[in-house]
Amino acid sequence: MRRTEDFLPTNALTAVVPLAPAALRILSRARFALPPVLASATGEAHLRVRRLVAGFFTPAKVAAVTPRVRELAAKRCAEAAPALRNGPVDLADMVAKHVPPVVMAELIGIGLPDLDTLKRWSRDSLELFWGWPDADRQPALAASAAEFYTWLRCEVAAARGTDTLFGVLDRAGLKPAEICSLGYFLVIAGQETTAQLIATAFYRTLQHPDRWRLLAAGGSGRDLVRRVLATESSVHTWRRAAARATELGGTVLPAGAEIVLELSGHHGPDAGATAYSLAFGHGLHRCLGAKLAELETVLVLEETARALPQVRLDGPDPAWLRLLSFQSPRTVLVRQEPDLP
Repeated sequence: MRRTEDFLPTNALTAVVPLAPAALRILSRARFALPPVLASATGEAHLRVRRLVAGFFTPAKVAAVTPRVRELAAKRCAEAAPALRNGPVDLADMVAKHVPPVVMAELIGIGLPDLDTLKRWSRDSLELFWGWPDADRQPALAASAAEFYTWLRCEVAAARGTDTLFGVLDRAGLKPAEICSLGYFLVIAGQETTAQLIATAFYRTLQHPDRWRLLAAGGSGRDLVRRVLATESSVHTWRRAAARATELGGTVLPAGAEIVLELSGHHGPDAGATAYSLAFGHGLHRCLGAKLAELETVLVLEETARALPQVRLDGPDPAWLRLLSFQSPRTVLVRQEPDLP
């Protein structure tokens, strides 16, 4: 990631498996296009766009959302509490998935579709680009991605003349297709990957009831979240391509070689206290929402433990989402134990 002349992000958003003609036809009819703008872009154009987007995620703006995140988390927990009296509740569904979309939308100034629709679009897009869907599965995923893109194109058109992120990018001279390309994965990253991180933080903390009790008593969730980021972040790998023949760690790589970078999971004993930070990348392409994602996860974890101090994991181990670059438990089922000390 430091060797930006040797390794390029040009394959960062490329589908892991080639898309079948039927899926490509669906995307083409929706005028689906992802020109390089941010995650897969390089050079001065990338830096200019990055500076514009970064203006919506400054440290001051991120810190200012703290009360809003706590408010949203508390509201979701208040709705989960009575449901727990009737049986197990899925915290990933009832709490984790609801907070990041609202915060993201308010920060960048976009509308939100129906939440379940947004989640379907996001998850289908992640599977289409980072999963291994076969030719029979791809058309359904492509149709979902096309719906998402069509909605996004309408949002971009409606943003002209506004001070929203899309409006700012429009005034800066970006073409609609470029803004849609940026927005397509920014909207996903701004809420889906954070919801996944929250779900993993829920699950790993609840595996240790003593840690949940400490949070419920007012303890900080920061170290717990950073442990998850270092060991199994929701974005655990990313991709690069060799711009020219080069050597990496003693291995000779030809020009064009594609590599997968492990960001989270196997840091050595000398990695240090900041190993968690690599989960958000490094250098020119470090995630602009890193501080926001960490803050949201810490706050939602703390608020949930304090609102629901007597919940414990229920049932067998959950199934996990496992894509090339994304992972999380699909559910975090909990039950309430009112007689716990």
